[in-house]
Amino acid sequence: MLHNKTIDVIWLLLMAITLLSAYIAESAEPSFFVTLTICIIITLKGRMICDRFMELETANQKIRKLMNIYFYVLPIMIMLVFLFPEQLANMTRL
Repeated sequence: MLHNKTIDVIWLLLMAITLLSAYIAESAEPSFFVTLTICIIITLKGRMICDRFMELETANQKIRKLMNIYFYVLPIMIMLVFLFPEQLANMTRL
């Protein structure tokens, strides 16, 4: 029963974090710190989902590492787009 209770607590925490990030997205002006906060939230939520709901703690290590890398690379890419929008736009033009 403890396992189910733990999952419920984690789910509630994920919902609270989701609502917080939605509030930040709707109310805050875009800035470095807002973007950094959202990137940290993405990383934390991704790790929690991988480790708790997808139960990748006991899965094949390659799969677990790939999923964890995804949740580190995605926020880094978001920060790069925020910090260097013109340079990235110039690099992707045909």
